[in-house]
Amino acid sequence: AAAGGGGGPVGDREGWRLMLRAGVSDWGGVSPGVTPDHVSPEAPWPHLSELARVTREEGYALVPRLAAQARYVVRKRSKLADPSNDTHGFREDEDEDEDDDETGGGVASSPSPPSPVRVHETEGSDRWIDARVAPHVRVLADSEGFARASGWCPGRDESPESAAGAEKDDDEAKRRTPSKPWLSSRVPRPADVVGVDGAVFGGRAPRDARGSGPPRGSRRVRAAIERLRRRGASLALDCSTQLCEVDGRDSDSDSDSDSHSRTEMDLDEAAVATLLRARGADFDAVCAAADEARAAQCGDAVTYVVNRNINYTNVCALSCAFCAFSKGPASEELRGKPYLLAMEEVARRTAEAWDRGATEVCMQGGIHPDFTGEDYLAILNAAKSGAPDIHVHAFSPLEVSHGALTLGLTHREFLKKLRDAGLGSLPGTAAEVLDDPVRAQLCPDKLSTDQWLDVVAAAHDAGVPTTSTMMFGHVDTDGPDAWARHLLRLRNAHVASVSRNGRGFTEFVPLPFVHFEAPVFRAGAARRGPTLRECVLAHAVGRLTLGSAGLTNVQASWVKMGPEMAGELLRAGCNDLGGVLMNESITRAAGARHGQEMSAATMEAIVRGVGGGRVARVRTTAYGDAPAGRRDAAMRA
Repeated sequence: AAAGGGGGPVGDREGWRLMLRAGVSDWGGVSPGVTPDHVSPEAPWPHLSELARVTREEGYALVPRLAAQARYVVRKRSKLADPSNDTHGFREDEDEDEDDDETGGGVASSPSPPSPVRVHETEGSDRWIDARVAPHVRVLADSEGFARASGWCPGRDESPESAAGAEKDDDEAKRRTPSKPWLSSRVPRPADVVGVDGAVFGGRAPRDARGSGPPRGSRRVRAAIERLRRRGASLALDCSTQLCEVDGRDSDSDSDSDSHSRTEMDLDEAAVATLLRARGADFDAVCAAADEARAAQCGDAVTYVVNRNINYTNVCALSCAFCAFSKGPASEELRGKPYLLAMEEVARRTAEAWDRGATEVCMQGGIHPDFTGEDYLAILNAAKSGAPDIHVHAFSPLEVSHGALTLGLTHREFLKKLRDAGLGSLPGTAAEVLDDPVRAQLCPDKLSTDQWLDVVAAAHDAGVPTTSTMMFGHVDTDGPDAWARHLLRLRNAHVASVSRNGRGFTEFVPLPFVHFEAPVFRAGAARRGPTLRECVLAHAVGRLTLGSAGLTNVQASWVKMGPEMAGELLRAGCNDLGGVLMNESITRAAGARHGQEMSAATMEAIVRGVGGGRVARVRTTAYGDAPAGRRDAAMRA
């Protein structure tokens, strides 16, 4: 039932406030302008904007849900969950009436960080949502089980379509209309009900009570931000023996020191997950904190690299559920033509990239069943023959593992061969989400979490720097808790590598899942990618989790996010726009429409549009200044 009556009389609004203060956490069904209220016509449905305003003024965010409560829509969560997701899950300013000044009546100036909480075993979609209904639910839900309520998706926008007339059909007409199979109605195209912060439009976020500063957010969020800042800085300064041994992986040791380290990691995980679930004023506070951290760690420069993607083959022996790019043998492939570039073509494309101002070629491909480590060396040699001075950024940890296995070498031995042949750095792709339950559902054929971390650690030890990524927003096991574990594993791996040899990850790149042509989505087993709120938070929380630990470059992918949204991410913790690419195949194969090249001039125009003193800088792969003349060549291309 809808709560509180109409949206006009002041008394009704005061009634809403009293109910919120009494513990109400759900308004039931509210459908102004959609269906008339035949039960209580004297008290019509409240306007959403008014309900949102009152809800927000009371310190909560108004969030649309599906017919089922969110905790029954998502897969049963892990033992650790965000303590904000209790009955009052979206209270934003529970301490707004408290004085945070040190003399403020004994109120602590440094609130306690979030603590891990237990989750009931009986909750979760695997228990409550019928398998025949689940695909319909997934296209409507976000990672926390609430309604998406927005048409934005990574890769391309989905313009809203009017559903006017659906409620005008009489009951008999509705009965005669068969239900659509989920695949034919998989793009619900809702009109946007929520803003980028994940809350219903209405009202303004509370401002700092002491002035016009940035949004404060709740005490819980402020504590989580502060915990990650302190922990990251501490780890960057002094990598403990336990951390170096763990190297981002889980430990089974029962020693007291390992138990303490595990407790600290649990608290870190709860803090990161808290930030990844932020909505309303908390969302604004997280973004503001990330932007402040970016300014302190990177200054006002926004970097980009002039590069070219070369995807040398789309033939792949694996069957990753999310991949629309890979193809099987020609005799078996129904989705498109398999290809394998000749070495002469690899050399030609590299030479052409150099002539157009590139300092880097990024080369990756499928796991070709006929490839050995010698094939990867041949591809590397072809690129260097085309442009001897170009930086070769090539081969995912999965490709490195495959090449090493075929030659009977360790990862480090094979990486040294690649380095000596001219490999400059390794893309940190094939990571997807570094959480084995997610990987079991999304990419069971790929490396496990520990295997991926082993390869990147070997690369750092062999003198080959790597990037890091997270491809998120897809299957049921994927969500804020898994993303939190992923970020912390990257943080620990980076600090451990730096402590051993001074080398680690050069950047972190969130990669939102593009769903349109992905097999896992077409099979009904995935969401429509992350929401815009989730995308922004992945970048902002990446900054807050990794930046203080020394991993200070956070990239916005214009291919996934689109040029406009990539520019907006520069205000939420990002300092890099990635590469001009010249060619892009993998995301396009998944259905993205943001193009396969962005000119250097357009990159710099995006930066100018951000304002605030931000300036564009052409970089190398390792984030140094590009050699003289490279920018001019790129501008002429």
